[in-house]
Amino acid sequence: MAKTPGKPTITDVAHRAGVSLSTVSRVMNGNATVDAEMAERVRAAASELGYTANPLARSLVLGRTQTIAVVVPDLANPTFQEILRGLSRAAAADGYHVLIADSAEQVAEEPVLATETRRRTDGVVLCAPRMTDDDLAALLPTLTPVVVINRPAQASAPVVGADYRTAFRTVVDHLYGRGHRHLIYLAGLERSASNAARRAALADARAAHADLVVDEIPCGVDFDSGSGAADAVSASGATGALAFNDLVAMGLLSALADRGIRVPQDISVAGFDDIPFAQYTTPPLTTSAVPGGDLGARAWAAMKAQLTGGEADAAVALTPRLLVRGSTGPAPA
Repeated sequence: MAKTPGKPTITDVAHRAGVSLSTVSRVMNGNATVDAEMAERVRAAASELGYTANPLARSLVLGRTQTIAVVVPDLANPTFQEILRGLSRAAAADGYHVLIADSAEQVAEEPVLATETRRRTDGVVLCAPRMTDDDLAALLPTLTPVVVINRPAQASAPVVGADYRTAFRTVVDHLYGRGHRHLIYLAGLERSASNAARRAALADARAAHADLVVDEIPCGVDFDSGSGAADAVSASGATGALAFNDLVAMGLLSALADRGIRVPQDISVAGFDDIPFAQYTTPPLTTSAVPGGDLGARAWAAMKAQLTGGEADAAVALTPRLLVRGSTGPAPA
Protein backbone atom coordinates (compact mmCIF):
# COMPACT_ATOMS: atom_id res chain seq x y z
CA MET A 1 0.00 0.00 0.00
CA ALA A 2 1.37 3.43 -0.94
CA LYS A 3 1.77 5.94 1.87
CA THR A 4 -1.06 8.44 2.06
CA PRO A 5 0.14 11.72 0.54
CA GLY A 6 0.31 14.74 2.84
CA LYS A 7 0.20 14.66 6.61
CA PRO A 8 -1.05 11.26 7.85
CA THR A 9 -4.27 11.17 9.85
CA ILE A 10 -5.83 8.85 12.37
CA THR A 11 -8.03 7.52 9.55
CA ASP A 12 -4.92 6.54 7.58
CA VAL A 13 -3.61 4.63 10.58
CA ALA A 14 -6.95 2.86 11.06
CA HIS A 15 -6.98 1.79 7.40
CA ARG A 16 -3.37 0.60 7.49
CA ALA A 17 -3.90 -1.40 10.71
CA GLY A 18 -7.34 -2.67 9.75
CA VAL A 19 -9.02 -1.42 12.90
CA SER A 20 -11.60 1.17 13.89
CA LEU A 21 -10.89 4.83 14.58
CA SER A 22 -11.79 4.33 18.24
CA THR A 23 -9.24 1.53 18.56
CA VAL A 24 -6.49 3.76 17.18
CA SER A 25 -7.55 6.51 19.57
CA ARG A 26 -7.43 4.17 22.57
CA VAL A 27 -3.98 2.87 21.61
CA MET A 28 -2.52 6.33 21.02
CA ASN A 29 -3.91 7.50 24.35
CA GLY A 30 -2.29 4.62 26.22
CA ASN A 31 -5.46 2.68 27.02
CA ALA A 32 -4.29 -0.69 28.36
CA THR A 33 -7.57 -2.51 27.55
CA VAL A 34 -6.75 -2.90 23.84
CA ASP A 35 -5.61 -6.39 22.77
CA ALA A 36 -1.80 -6.47 22.76
CA GLU A 37 -1.48 -7.81 19.20
CA MET A 38 -3.92 -5.23 17.88
CA ALA A 39 -2.19 -2.42 19.77
CA GLU A 40 1.16 -3.42 18.29
CA ARG A 41 -0.40 -3.41 14.79
CA VAL A 42 -1.69 0.11 15.37
CA ARG A 43 1.68 1.35 16.63
CA ALA A 44 3.47 -0.24 13.67
CA ALA A 45 1.04 1.41 11.24
CA ALA A 46 1.50 4.79 12.94
CA SER A 47 5.28 4.42 12.74
CA GLU A 48 5.21 3.46 9.05
CA LEU A 49 3.03 6.44 8.21
CA GLY A 50 4.89 8.87 10.45
CA TYR A 51 1.73 9.63 12.40
CA THR A 52 1.79 11.31 15.81
CA ALA A 53 -1.26 12.18 17.87
CA ASN A 54 -2.30 15.84 17.97
CA PRO A 55 -1.52 17.00 21.53
CA LEU A 56 -4.56 19.29 21.70
CA ALA A 57 -6.88 16.58 20.42
CA ARG A 58 -5.36 14.11 22.86
CA SER A 59 -5.92 16.55 25.73
CA LEU A 60 -9.56 16.95 24.73
CA VAL A 61 -10.06 13.17 24.59
CA LEU A 62 -8.38 12.58 27.93
CA GLY A 63 -9.73 15.69 29.62
CA ARG A 64 -6.15 16.57 30.55
CA THR A 65 -3.62 19.21 29.58
CA GLN A 66 -0.57 17.02 30.29
CA THR A 67 0.70 20.01 32.26
CA ILE A 68 1.07 20.65 35.98
CA ALA A 69 1.77 23.94 37.74
CA VAL A 70 4.41 24.63 40.36
CA VAL A 71 4.03 27.69 42.60
CA VAL A 72 7.27 28.90 44.23
CA PRO A 73 7.98 31.94 46.42
CA ASP A 74 11.24 32.97 44.74
CA LEU A 75 12.51 31.51 41.49
CA ALA A 76 15.87 33.25 41.98
CA ASN A 77 16.60 31.06 45.01
CA PRO A 78 18.85 28.17 43.88
CA THR A 79 17.11 25.78 46.28
CA PHE A 80 13.81 26.14 44.44
CA GLN A 81 15.61 25.86 41.11
CA GLU A 82 16.99 22.47 42.14
CA ILE A 83 13.55 21.25 43.22
CA LEU A 84 12.09 22.41 39.91
CA ARG A 85 14.85 20.68 37.97
CA GLY A 86 14.17 17.35 39.65
CA LEU A 87 10.41 17.71 39.25
CA SER A 88 10.42 18.81 35.61
CA ARG A 89 12.78 16.02 34.54
CA ALA A 90 10.65 13.38 36.23
CA ALA A 91 7.45 14.83 34.79
CA ALA A 92 8.93 15.06 31.29
CA ALA A 93 9.83 11.38 31.41
CA ASP A 94 6.09 10.71 31.81
CA GLY A 95 5.08 13.09 29.03
CA TYR A 96 4.10 16.04 31.22
CA HIS A 97 5.07 19.70 31.05
CA VAL A 98 5.60 22.04 34.01
CA LEU A 99 4.21 25.56 34.28
CA ILE A 100 6.05 27.71 36.84
CA ALA A 101 4.45 30.55 38.80
CA ASP A 102 6.62 32.79 41.03
CA SER A 103 4.85 34.64 43.86
CA ALA A 104 7.89 36.91 44.40
CA GLU A 105 7.62 36.39 48.18
CA GLN A 106 4.13 37.95 48.17
CA VAL A 107 2.22 35.60 50.46
CA ALA A 108 -1.15 37.06 49.49
CA GLU A 109 -0.47 36.14 45.85
CA GLU A 110 0.10 32.45 46.53
CA PRO A 111 -3.58 31.38 46.79
CA VAL A 112 -4.43 33.46 43.70
CA LEU A 113 -1.60 31.97 41.64
CA ALA A 114 -2.37 28.45 42.79
CA THR A 115 -6.07 28.78 41.95
CA GLU A 116 -5.51 30.39 38.55
CA THR A 117 -2.86 27.91 37.45
CA ARG A 118 -4.96 24.95 38.62
CA ARG A 119 -7.72 26.00 36.22
CA ARG A 120 -5.28 25.65 33.32
CA THR A 121 -3.46 22.50 34.40
CA ASP A 122 -4.02 19.00 35.71
CA GLY A 123 -2.63 19.63 39.18
CA VAL A 124 -0.56 21.94 41.36
CA VAL A 125 2.66 21.47 43.31
CA LEU A 126 2.66 24.15 45.98
CA CYS A 127 5.78 25.59 47.63
CA ALA A 128 4.23 28.09 50.03
CA PRO A 129 6.47 28.24 53.11
CA ARG A 130 5.03 31.54 54.37
CA MET A 131 1.30 30.81 54.04
CA THR A 132 -0.44 30.36 57.39
CA ASP A 133 -1.52 26.87 58.43
CA ASP A 134 -5.21 27.87 58.38
CA ASP A 135 -5.00 29.44 54.93
CA LEU A 136 -3.15 26.41 53.56
CA ALA A 137 -5.68 23.97 55.01
CA ALA A 138 -8.55 25.94 53.47
CA LEU A 139 -6.86 26.22 50.06
CA LEU A 140 -5.72 22.64 49.47
CA PRO A 141 -9.15 20.98 48.93
CA THR A 142 -9.85 23.46 46.11
CA LEU A 143 -6.69 22.48 44.22
CA THR A 144 -6.93 18.67 44.14
CA PRO A 145 -4.83 16.98 42.87
CA VAL A 146 -2.17 18.90 44.74
CA VAL A 147 1.19 18.17 46.35
CA VAL A 148 2.72 20.37 49.07
CA ILE A 149 6.46 20.86 49.51
CA ASN A 150 8.17 21.52 52.84
CA ARG A 151 5.19 21.85 55.17
CA PRO A 152 3.94 19.65 58.04
CA ALA A 153 1.60 16.76 57.11
CA GLN A 154 -1.73 17.88 55.68
CA ALA A 155 -5.14 16.20 55.87
CA SER A 156 -6.05 16.82 52.22
CA ALA A 157 -2.77 16.55 50.28
CA PRO A 158 0.46 14.56 50.24
CA VAL A 159 3.53 16.42 51.50
CA VAL A 160 7.12 16.04 50.35
CA GLY A 161 9.76 17.82 52.38
CA ALA A 162 13.10 17.96 54.09
CA ASP A 163 13.49 17.24 57.80
CA TYR A 164 14.83 20.70 58.63
CA ARG A 165 14.51 20.24 62.36
CA THR A 166 16.78 17.19 62.54
CA ALA A 167 19.25 18.59 60.02
CA PHE A 168 19.57 21.98 61.70
CA ARG A 169 20.08 20.30 65.06
CA THR A 170 22.97 18.41 63.44
CA VAL A 171 24.59 21.72 62.45
CA VAL A 172 24.21 23.02 66.02
CA ASP A 173 25.68 19.83 67.43
CA HIS A 174 28.63 20.12 65.04
CA LEU A 175 29.47 23.57 66.42
CA TYR A 176 28.86 22.47 70.01
CA GLY A 177 31.24 19.59 69.43
CA ARG A 178 33.93 22.07 68.35
CA GLY A 179 33.65 23.86 71.67
CA HIS A 180 31.17 26.62 70.77
CA ARG A 181 28.90 27.56 73.66
CA HIS A 182 27.58 30.91 72.41
CA LEU A 183 25.89 30.89 69.01
CA ILE A 184 23.77 33.38 67.10
CA TYR A 185 21.01 32.46 64.67
CA LEU A 186 20.22 34.74 61.72
CA ALA A 187 16.54 33.92 61.47
CA GLY A 188 14.50 33.63 58.30
CA LEU A 189 11.11 35.22 57.75
CA GLU A 190 8.85 35.05 60.78
CA ARG A 191 5.99 33.21 59.03
CA SER A 192 8.22 30.66 57.33
CA ALA A 193 7.48 27.02 58.19
CA SER A 194 11.12 26.07 57.62
CA ASN A 195 12.22 28.89 59.92
CA ALA A 196 9.90 27.47 62.59
CA ALA A 197 11.56 24.07 62.15
CA ARG A 198 15.00 25.62 62.62
CA ARG A 199 13.88 27.43 65.76
CA ALA A 200 12.47 24.16 67.09
CA ALA A 201 15.90 22.59 66.52
CA LEU A 202 17.49 25.40 68.54
CA ALA A 203 15.02 24.80 71.35
CA ASP A 204 15.95 21.11 71.31
CA ALA A 205 19.64 21.98 71.49
CA ARG A 206 19.16 24.39 74.40
CA ALA A 207 17.22 21.72 76.28
CA ALA A 208 19.98 19.17 75.66
CA HIS A 209 22.89 21.47 76.58
CA ALA A 210 22.44 23.61 79.67
CA ASP A 211 25.63 25.54 78.89
CA LEU A 212 24.58 26.50 75.36
CA VAL A 213 23.43 30.04 74.63
CA VAL A 214 21.82 30.78 71.27
CA ASP A 215 20.87 34.36 70.46
CA GLU A 216 18.41 34.99 67.63
CA ILE A 217 18.19 38.07 65.43
CA PRO A 218 15.61 38.78 62.68
CA CYS A 219 17.31 38.57 59.33
CA GLY A 220 15.89 37.30 56.04
CA VAL A 221 16.62 34.95 53.17
CA ASP A 222 19.10 36.66 50.81
CA PHE A 223 22.65 38.04 50.48
CA ASP A 224 21.74 41.54 51.64
CA SER A 225 20.08 40.17 54.77
CA GLY A 226 23.25 38.36 55.78
CA SER A 227 25.47 41.30 54.98
CA GLY A 228 23.25 43.64 56.96
CA ALA A 229 23.48 41.44 60.04
CA ALA A 230 27.28 41.52 60.27
CA ASP A 231 27.52 44.28 62.87
CA ALA A 232 24.94 42.61 65.12
CA VAL A 233 26.75 39.28 64.80
CA SER A 234 30.09 40.90 65.66
CA ALA A 235 28.65 42.77 68.64
CA SER A 236 26.95 39.67 70.05
CA GLY A 237 30.16 38.03 71.21
CA ALA A 238 29.02 34.71 69.70
CA THR A 239 31.74 32.36 68.49
CA GLY A 240 29.52 30.74 65.87
CA ALA A 241 26.82 32.05 63.50
CA LEU A 242 24.02 29.91 62.12
CA ALA A 243 22.45 31.37 58.98
CA PHE A 244 18.92 30.57 57.84
CA ASN A 245 20.29 29.53 54.45
CA ASP A 246 23.44 29.66 52.34
CA LEU A 247 22.54 32.99 50.73
CA VAL A 248 22.40 34.65 54.16
CA ALA A 249 25.64 32.93 55.18
CA MET A 250 27.40 34.17 52.03
CA GLY A 251 26.30 37.73 52.65
CA LEU A 252 27.59 37.46 56.21
CA LEU A 253 30.94 35.99 55.10
CA SER A 254 31.51 38.88 52.71
CA ALA A 255 30.62 41.55 55.28
CA LEU A 256 32.77 39.96 57.99
CA ALA A 257 35.74 39.89 55.60
CA ASP A 258 35.23 43.60 54.88
CA ARG A 259 35.48 44.24 58.64
CA GLY A 260 38.67 42.23 59.03
CA ILE A 261 36.92 39.50 61.01
CA ARG A 262 38.44 36.12 60.22
CA VAL A 263 36.35 33.01 59.54
CA PRO A 264 36.67 30.56 61.23
CA GLN A 265 39.51 31.84 63.48
CA ASP A 266 37.41 34.62 65.03
CA ILE A 267 33.93 33.25 64.36
CA SER A 268 32.55 30.17 62.64
CA VAL A 269 29.76 30.50 60.07
CA ALA A 270 27.37 27.76 58.91
CA GLY A 271 24.74 27.92 56.20
CA PHE A 272 21.96 25.62 55.09
CA ASP A 273 20.87 24.13 51.71
CA ASP A 274 24.25 23.52 49.98
CA ILE A 275 23.44 25.61 46.92
CA PRO A 276 25.94 25.20 44.04
CA PHE A 277 28.07 28.19 45.13
CA ALA A 278 28.52 27.09 48.77
CA GLN A 279 31.72 25.13 48.24
CA TYR A 280 33.35 28.04 46.39
CA THR A 281 33.07 30.74 49.05
CA THR A 282 36.14 31.94 50.98
CA PRO A 283 36.43 29.90 53.09
CA PRO A 284 34.20 27.10 51.71
CA LEU A 285 30.89 27.07 53.55
CA THR A 286 29.89 24.44 56.08
CA THR A 287 26.26 23.69 55.34
CA SER A 288 23.55 21.04 55.24
CA ALA A 289 22.81 19.59 51.82
CA VAL A 290 19.10 19.59 51.02
CA PRO A 291 18.37 16.98 48.29
CA GLY A 292 16.39 19.39 46.12
CA GLY A 293 16.42 17.27 42.98
CA ASP A 294 15.16 14.25 44.89
CA LEU A 295 12.47 16.38 46.55
CA GLY A 296 11.25 17.46 43.12
CA ALA A 297 11.23 13.89 41.80
CA ARG A 298 9.31 12.69 44.87
CA ALA A 299 6.81 15.53 44.42
CA TRP A 300 6.18 14.39 40.86
CA ALA A 301 5.75 10.78 42.04
CA ALA A 302 3.08 11.94 44.49
CA MET A 303 1.35 13.96 41.76
CA LYS A 304 1.53 11.12 39.23
CA ALA A 305 -0.04 8.73 41.72
CA GLN A 306 -3.03 11.05 42.06
CA LEU A 307 -3.34 11.61 38.31
CA THR A 308 -3.32 7.89 37.56
CA GLY A 309 -5.67 6.77 40.31
CA GLY A 310 -2.92 5.49 42.58
CA GLU A 311 -2.25 6.31 46.20
CA ALA A 312 0.47 8.77 47.13
CA ASP A 313 2.39 8.57 50.40
CA ALA A 314 0.84 10.98 52.87
CA ALA A 315 4.22 12.40 53.86
CA VAL A 316 7.77 11.93 52.63
CA ALA A 317 10.62 13.47 54.65
CA LEU A 318 14.20 13.48 53.40
CA THR A 319 17.01 14.35 55.82
CA PRO A 320 19.65 16.85 54.63
CA ARG A 321 23.29 15.82 55.08
CA LEU A 322 25.87 17.87 57.00
CA LEU A 323 28.87 18.96 54.93
CA VAL A 324 31.72 20.27 57.08
CA ARG A 325 33.96 22.73 55.23
CA GLY A 326 36.39 25.48 56.10
CA SER A 327 33.98 28.08 57.48
CA THR A 328 33.64 26.30 60.82
CA GLY A 329 36.40 25.41 63.26
CA PRO A 330 37.16 25.23 66.97
CA ALA A 331 35.77 27.96 69.21
CA PRO A 332 38.33 30.71 69.88
CA ALA A 333 40.09 30.37 73.20
